[in-house]
Formats: sequence, structure tokens, C-alpha cells
Amino acid sequence: MRVHSRIIAFSAVILGAALTACQEPYHQKEEQYYLISANINLPYWQEAEAGLRDAATGMGVKAEMDGPTTFSPKDELDSFQKAAALHPAGILVSVTNQVILKPAIDAAILQGIPVICIDADAPDSHRVLFVGTDNFRAGQEGGKRLADILKGQGQVVIVTVPGQLNMDERVRGVTEALKKYPSIKIAQTIDDKGDPRNANDGVSALLAKKEKIDGVICLEASGGSGVAEALHRLDLTGKIPVVSFDKDPETLDAIEKGWINATIVQKPYIMAYYGLKFADDLHHNAVHEFKDWRTSPAPPLPAWVDTGTAIVDKSNLSAFREALAAHPKPL
Repeated sequence: MRVHSRIIAFSAVILGAALTACQEPYHQKEEQYYLISANINLPYWQEAEAGLRDAATGMGVKAEMDGPTTFSPKDELDSFQKAAALHPAGILVSVTNQVILKPAIDAAILQGIPVICIDADAPDSHRVLFVGTDNFRAGQEGGKRLADILKGQGQVVIVTVPGQLNMDERVRGVTEALKKYPSIKIAQTIDDKGDPRNANDGVSALLAKKEKIDGVICLEASGGSGVAEALHRLDLTGKIPVVSFDKDPETLDAIEKGWINATIVQKPYIMAYYGLKFADDLHHNAVHEFKDWRTSPAPPLPAWVDTGTAIVDKSNLSAFREALAAHPKPL
């Protein structure tokens, strides 16, 4: 009886192994995903690419990042359309300009390509979901931090990229936060086009004209280092507080030197890591509430995943750096 049971058990194992061997692998060799953005050489996007690469390695699929090395929505559109023409398993995209990219996103969805926005959204498009920061809330955090440093009064300069939804939401958040501080006024807004040199030049020009600046809040990754460099060159470090965005190495170095007071940190690694997993779930229709994500009467996945933020200043900079993982740059 015991021998008979062992034979049955062994046969079940063999049968299970045979069935597994006959099944097609979950991921096919030709599965290819893309992450499309602009300014892809920025440390912010290098970190996102590390998340993309780690997720792809874990799932056994191919994934790569593409897009212009400058802030160019038109060139980003070209990169998106080239990726879509290859009919990949999915596309992640950070939308620099909704008007330009919306038709291409909608066209890709119609072709059955799952498109997920990360970092910067296009909510008016047919994209499936957004994975990224609650930018309005992040703007509020930055505005409140600067207001507290200024003790509730002064003239503030905002450095941003107008017309990009995530930046506009941050500006809206800053504006909302400063309503609680009637003695603080937004004096100027500088468009740095995602380039620290423009932020540097913009602040330098205002100061050269003797404009009153009591504080600066930078709402995109590269602006903080540009502003901090300008103030340092003019011997104004510590006299005009700066609140920045993101955790570029130059920004963290500037906090250590006392050139930047604080920065609102996003999680581009997390955005790309989970963005790819969601795209993969869509490609395989892994969520079984509906037969197919393409024909589902409601979104088959969460419409928005907030990846959260943190505030880093001198008090927690060392602990924050120690907690960061080292992400080697791709070859």
C-alpha cells in the first residue's frame, strides 16, 4: 500500500513536470518594452532607467529607455512614434507636452499597445494609468517649507517649466500653500527649460536688475543646482534660501554645502519599476476582472498610483544617502 502510494505520488510529479514543460513560457523572447522621456541623460532619468532595468531583469523581458537628451517635446514625440511603430508589449512615457503627445498615445492604445504615463501625466489621453508623484501635494510641501524658512514673509521666485502638467500642478500647489502666508508674494516665474544654466542665468539677471528676491523654489530636477551656483557666485549663499526638487547628486551636494536648504524628493526608480510591471500585467491580461484590458468597460488597473515624496535637508541628508541603493549606469 505504501509502495502504491509512492508510485502514485511519483507519477503525479512526472505528470506535473511534463505539463509544465509543454506550457509556453509566460514571457516570450520577443517581448519588448520602452520608456520614453526627454532629457534622458539627467540623473533623474538614469535612476528611472535603473528601475526599468531591474524590473525587466526580474521578469525576463527586454526594456530600454529612449528619447532626446534635451527638453524637446517634438523629439520626444518622434521617439514615442518610433517605439509604437515596432508594436512593443508596452510603452511607459513621461509626457512633456500633452497637446503634442496625446494623439500618439491614443493611436498606440488603438493598436492594442498598453501605454502608461509615469512622472508626468496626460490625463486627457487614453493612457491606461499614471504612476508618479501627487504633484499638487508635492508643490504644497515645497511652498510650506520655503514659507517656514522665510518666517511667513518675502518675495519668492519660482523656477519651473510652464506648460508641463506635472510642473503646473506643482506651481498650483505652491500657490495654494502660500495663500496661508499673505505676506509672501510670488514675484517672478523663471522658465529654465529643464537646464540648470537657464536657472542660473535667470536668477542672475533678476539680481543684476536689483529685483528683490527673498527666496527661490525650484520645481524641476536641474533648477536647484543652477540657482545655488548663481547665488554662490554672487556671495548670496545662505542669504536667499532655496528649496529644490529631486535628488540629483548636485542637489544633494549643495544641501551638504549649505547652498540649498531642502529638496522635495521623488522616486523615479519606483515609477519605472512598477510602471513596467503594470504594463506587463496589461500585455498578458493578468488581472482577470475583465476578459481583455482593451475592451474593459472600466480601467482594469488603478487609475493613479502615487509613488510619494520625502523632504531632505541637512538634518537627514546623511541618513538618506546611506539608505540609497547604488544603481550602476547602463552600458
